Amino acid sequence: MKLTAKSWTWQHKGEPTDLVLKDKVIPTLNDNEVLIKNTAIGLNPVDWKLIEWGHSQWQPDTVPGVDAAGVIIATGKNMQHWRIGTRVCYHTDLSKDGSFSTHTIVSGIAILPIPDYITDEAAAAFPCPSLTAWQAFEKIPALAGKTVLVSSAGGSVGYLLTQLLIQANARVYVTASTKHHAEFLAMGVIKAVDYKQADWQNQMLQALHGNHFDAAFDMVNGEHAASLVKLLGYYGHLVSVQDRVEQNPVPAFTTCVSLHEIALGAFHKFASPEQITRLMRDGDNLLKQIGQAFKQRNLSVDTFDNLPKHLAEMKKSHSSTKYIVKTE
Repeated sequence: MKLTAKSWTWQHKGEPTDLVLKDKVIPTLNDNEVLIKNTAIGLNPVDWKLIEWGHSQWQPDTVPGVDAAGVIIATGKNMQHWRIGTRVCYHTDLSKDGSFSTHTIVSGIAILPIPDYITDEAAAAFPCPSLTAWQAFEKIPALAGKTVLVSSAGGSVGYLLTQLLIQANARVYVTASTKHHAEFLAMGVIKAVDYKQADWQNQMLQALHGNHFDAAFDMVNGEHAASLVKLLGYYGHLVSVQDRVEQNPVPAFTTCVSLHEIALGAFHKFASPEQITRLMRDGDNLLKQIGQAFKQRNLSVDTFDNLPKHLAEMKKSHSSTKYIVKTE
C-alpha cells in the first residue's frame, strides 16, 4: 500500500483560497532524495505570488510551498548518511511538489539539520528569508565601515539582512514603517525613515551630509530599486532582492554602479553541487545563531487547515508577521 500525503494543491492561477486539499500518493525516492514528514510549514510572500502567477512547470494538483521543518523518514540510496528521525528544515525546488503538505521529497544535499535548542516553528521560518538575506549580504565585499541602505527593512528578509550588516560593522540606514523604527535604532541602525513619506530620499541624503551610500539593498521591486541609484556614490552597488533591474539606470562611464540580482530558488537548477554545499554550510552556521546573535520576526502559529487563510492575509496586508502552520 502506497503512502499518501495530505496536501494543499494548486489548480490554476488565482488566490490562495483557491488551493484544494487532497491526498496525494508519495512517489518513490530517487537515489539523491530524502522524504521528510513535515511538522511546521513557513509561509512566504513568494508562495502567494506563485499561486497568483503560476509556474512554468506547474500542472493542476502541484503542491506549492518553499519552506518547512520536519523529520527524515526515508532516504535514497546515496543519502543514507542522513539518520532517520533527524530534524531538518529546507527550501524546496519549485519545479516539484513543495512544502504545503504533510510529507515532502527534497534533495538530500539541500537540507539543514535543526539544532536541539531551535523549535520546529523557528526552523520552518528560517530558509527562504534567511538564505535570501545571506545571498544579498554576500554580494558586497568588505562591508566594514561602508554606508549602506536597506530599503523596506521591516519584512523577514530585510530584518535579518539589517542584523547581518550591523554585525559586519557596516553603517546601516533603513526605510521601514514607523512602528519598527525604535527597534532598528536600538539594534544600531543610524537612521530609520518611513518609506511612505514622499521626501524620504531627501531625508536620507540630508542625513549623509553630502555623501552617498556605498550600497543599497531593495526589498520592494525592480522599479523601486532603480529609483535608489541617485542615492549611490561612485562604484556603488545596487542589490535588488524582490525583482530585477533590467537596465542600468545610470549613463555609462559615470558613477559605474554595479547591479546585483537575488534569486534564491534558482540555486536548485543553476548552482553547482559545490555551491549548494557552501550555501547549506553557510545556512547551517546562520541557523545556529537564530535566537542568539540574530532575531527572527514575530511568529504566528496556526493549524494546517488554515494555511490558505493566512496566505490570503499576507497578500492583503503585507504584514511583517511571519506565519507558520503546524501539520499535527
